[in-house]
Amino acid sequence: MVTSKQIKAKAYELGITLIGIVPAEALTEESEKLQEWLRAGFHGKMGYMERTADKRSDPRKVLPSARSVISTAINYYTPYQHEQSKDFGKISRYAWGKDYHEVLANKLRQLLEWIKETEPQAEGFISVDAGPMMDKAWAVRAGLGWLGKHTNVISRSHGSWLFLGEIVTNLELEYDTQIETDHCGKCMKCIEACPTSAIVAPYVLDARKCISYATIELKDDLLPTEITAALNGWIFGCDICQDVCPWNRFSKPTDEPDFAPRSELLAPVLEDFEKQLCSLSQQEFKHKYRDSPLSRPKLKGLLRNVRAAKFNLQPQLPAPDASSQAT
Repeated sequence: MVTSKQIKAKAYELGITLIGIVPAEALTEESEKLQEWLRAGFHGKMGYMERTADKRSDPRKVLPSARSVISTAINYYTPYQHEQSKDFGKISRYAWGKDYHEVLANKLRQLLEWIKETEPQAEGFISVDAGPMMDKAWAVRAGLGWLGKHTNVISRSHGSWLFLGEIVTNLELEYDTQIETDHCGKCMKCIEACPTSAIVAPYVLDARKCISYATIELKDDLLPTEITAALNGWIFGCDICQDVCPWNRFSKPTDEPDFAPRSELLAPVLEDFEKQLCSLSQQEFKHKYRDSPLSRPKLKGLLRNVRAAKFNLQPQLPAPDASSQAT
């Protein structure tokens, strides 16, 4: 029978940074917190969070034979800094390279295939962000790190620049039992630094106030006024709460070549980037960013963000007209 030790060794060989294995059990306490978060409306217009809430409470609702959850993380930190000049746009560090959903999912697919070759009766499914799994809760249970006050998982060895994913399997394995203690202490840097006060309490994020949510998930023609006023150049995501986290002084450059930044995304000039986007058709945009997280808001959404960032630099101009957005 394949062992946890063998699975971990193979995972590290595939380039996975952290791994822990725990029983596939109901996430009772975590699910109650999720329901409370949903009732408060903090998920904004991410309706899928409500639709999949029940499945997220227990992996056995997705794989009835589930016995174990293999929780993994991969480091994506690259030692480049955002350009602070007002004429430049800022793109979240996670989107500088290839789309992590595919990068990590591919590694997990290889790991699951290897498990099935070693143990033919093995069953399993993979989840990377989009699946009905509570990635952060499983990472904490598996001892990969603790949930920081900014709601990102923090590892003592790598900080919070981590992508998370799981394999749920019917195999009963040897389990990790050590939980990482919360080391945030009295630190409030992430809460104090958030320009929109989106972290409404320690460990609680109101997505409706979050720049990342607004510039990636929100599909409205225009960004909320309070978001536009606080952009300060952010056109896709926001890294402020992680940039100020003291634990990220332990960040290490990733070994994953797929996360190497595309040079044009490190410090795009807002004016030039808008012109480039306007020159693209929908199909051309889709092709250009087919393996990039920037494809998520689509051409219309990304143009909306760039124009909002430009407007924030010139408050005397009238607000961008929704009818002027790309279609």
